[in-house]
Amino acid sequence: MSKTDLVNYIAEEAGLTKADATRALAAMESGVKEGLKKEGKVTLTGFVTFTARKKAATTARNPRTGETVPVPARTAVVIKAGSKLKEALN
Repeated sequence: MSKTDLVNYIAEEAGLTKADATRALAAMESGVKEGLKKEGKVTLTGFVTFTARKKAATTARNPRTGETVPVPARTAVVIKAGSKLKEALN
């Protein structure tokens, strides 16, 4: 499902205009980003948990040339499905 499809789905299910659904989805995305920046974790109980994890600097190897390449330290997002989402898919 693309972002456009999701906006259309939200608009239909919630009885919103597509513009309102787009703003609602943008607000949700912004809220998740802010939550991860401030607290490092955002939980939508039963649905999904987003967690920010620090990754240490390391080296990788370019498979084409065999050259080692430094990979800087970064923050990665780990996404874990909740129980209700898992049940819906099985």
